[in-house]
Amino acid sequence: MNNVTTSKFKGLTTFDLKIIGIILMFIDHIHQMFVPMGAPSWLDWFGRPVAILFFFVSVVGFSHTRSKEKYMMRLYVGMVIMTLGSFALQKIIGYEEVQLMNNIFRDILVGTLMMYGIDKISEGNSNKKVSKIVWGIVIILFPIITSGILLSLMSNPNTVMVAVQIVTFVPALLFTENGLMVLLIPLLYLAKDYRWLQCTLIALAALFYFFQGSTQWMMIFAVLPIMLFNGEKGRGMRNFFYVFYPLHIWILYLISAYVYMH
Repeated sequence: MNNVTTSKFKGLTTFDLKIIGIILMFIDHIHQMFVPMGAPSWLDWFGRPVAILFFFVSVVGFSHTRSKEKYMMRLYVGMVIMTLGSFALQKIIGYEEVQLMNNIFRDILVGTLMMYGIDKISEGNSNKKVSKIVWGIVIILFPIITSGILLSLMSNPNTVMVAVQIVTFVPALLFTENGLMVLLIPLLYLAKDYRWLQCTLIALAALFYFFQGSTQWMMIFAVLPIMLFNGEKGRGMRNFFYVFYPLHIWILYLISAYVYMH
C-alpha cells in the first residue's frame, strides 16, 4: 500500500502576511503611479487592507524583537532614506503628475514609538517607578506634540520651509501616510493577547470609514489573514522588505514618468 502524505493547512506565518501585503501593495501602487494614463480606480481597492496587515505585523514583530531600540532605529533610517530618496527623485525627474508621498516606515515608526511608551508605562507600574510612567507618557505624546509644532510652523510663510525640512527627520502622527489610522498600532498592541479584540478594533475602524464614504472601509478584509495567523515567524525577510518597499515605488515612478513623457 502506498503511503499518501496529505499536507494540512497550518495557518499563516508572519512571512505569509508580509507577502500578501506586498502583493496587494504593489497592485495599489500600480494604480497610484499610472493614474495619469487612466489606470482604473478599482486597482486602489487592493491596497486598502495593506496598512492594517503591516500594522499587525509590526505589533507581532515589536513584541518578539530582541532589541526594541534597534527595531525603531531601522524604521527611522528607512523613514529618512525614503523621504530623501523620493524628494531627490522627483527633483531630478520633474514628473509632477504623480506625487511620491509614500512612507510606511514613518507610520510604523510612530506606532512603534507609542508601543515603546506603553512598555515603559507598564514597567513603571510593575516597579512602582513614577519616572518611567512619565517617560512612557512623554514618548507616546511625542508624535502628537511634533505634529502640532510642525502644523504651527507650516501655517507661517516664514517658517514653512523649515517645517518641510524637519518633517524628514521627525516622526509626527499627522504627517504619516495613513494619518490617525496609525493609532490602531498601539491599540492592537494593547490587545495583542486577544485576537478577537484586535479584529474588532479593525472592524470598528472600517465601519467609521464606511460611514465616511471612503473606500478605506475595505481594510476589513485584512481580518481574514489576521485570523488565520498561527503565531509563527516563518521565513525571515526583514531586509527584503526594507529594500523592496522604496525600490518598487521608485521604479514604478520612473516607468510612469517615461511612459507619460513619451
